Amino acid sequence: MKKTSILFLLFVLSLTATLSLAAVLPAPDSSESNNARTDMAKKAMNAATDLRDMYFAGGCFWGVAEYFSRIPGVYGVTVGYANGIKEHPTYEEVCSGKTGHAETAHIRYDPQAVSLKTLAEQFCKIINPTSVNRQGNDVGSQYRTGMYYVNNEDKTILASVLADVQKKHNKPLAVELLPLKNYYLAEAYHQDYLKKNPGGYCHISFDSLKDLQTEKTALVDPGKYSKPSDAELKQTLTPEEYDVTQRAGTERAFSGKFWDHKAPGIYVDIVTGEPLFSSADKYDSGSGWPSFTKPIDPAVLVEHEDTSHGMARVEVKSRVGNSHLGHVFNDGPKDKGGLRYCINSAAIRFIPYEEMDKQQYGALKLLVK
Repeated sequence: MKKTSILFLLFVLSLTATLSLAAVLPAPDSSESNNARTDMAKKAMNAATDLRDMYFAGGCFWGVAEYFSRIPGVYGVTVGYANGIKEHPTYEEVCSGKTGHAETAHIRYDPQAVSLKTLAEQFCKIINPTSVNRQGNDVGSQYRTGMYYVNNEDKTILASVLADVQKKHNKPLAVELLPLKNYYLAEAYHQDYLKKNPGGYCHISFDSLKDLQTEKTALVDPGKYSKPSDAELKQTLTPEEYDVTQRAGTERAFSGKFWDHKAPGIYVDIVTGEPLFSSADKYDSGSGWPSFTKPIDPAVLVEHEDTSHGMARVEVKSRVGNSHLGHVFNDGPKDKGGLRYCINSAAIRFIPYEEMDKQQYGALKLLVK
């Protein structure tokens, strides 16, 4: 499985160390306005509910980690070595089969957004639950399957899921159901491997992720967001941002910072942080303003009739912040529903895909990629 040359591994480790050093260097910023913006961002990050932990061993951990990272409600995934007998093992030691560890993905999830039962059911869809010490082309005790819990009350839920899976098989299941004894983080080059190497080895299928889209749960909880006072907004927003969001102003075409922005991620209300649009639904309309075919969740937008300037239009505002965002028109791409949400750059803030977990928007990553 997944062997690369020693030189390549050294290069990756060196590059990772360089990037990590760059990430901790502080950017010079002494303005009162930017400090206030930072405080607002921290408040948005802290709005998330308490997260729970679960550990899944399903063969090569690269694919397992990537799969769970795409599930709404999962806020963080790491890979490592679980339930072995040696402290701080290396990848080579684990591959020897002598340490007793299983390649494992550590999942941090919001139980208000996705249940443990759902996570366990999805896990069972990407493994061969009757295979002993083998998944796909990977053979060895480190590739055994298992569910390792840290909360005793989780055992009953997991056992129930396995009982349902057993009914579909004649052979006994080989999935371990055990408390987590230990977990050691794997080397840096293993973390987010398939994000860094999109064409890398993966033994699982992601097709079952579409099953999650049938669940009737709200994508965005309005209770997590709140609108600051007008005094705070005047301090944290630029004059243009305040004029657009609070006075229904309009920025000049082709002047906003997002009209031709193409990076993957989501766009949130600059006032509250409530998620509004995904980069996956953004397109170039030629209008000079950011254009989207649909919102992340229809519930996050409120529409009003707008007859200003002698025109009949439909104004779009954010749900929690009541921020003026722009307008919606019916001249969008017909194959995407025919709508064009024409939005002011000054009304939104961009969250890069790679920052979504850190800023507590990880549950929406499935909507980006």
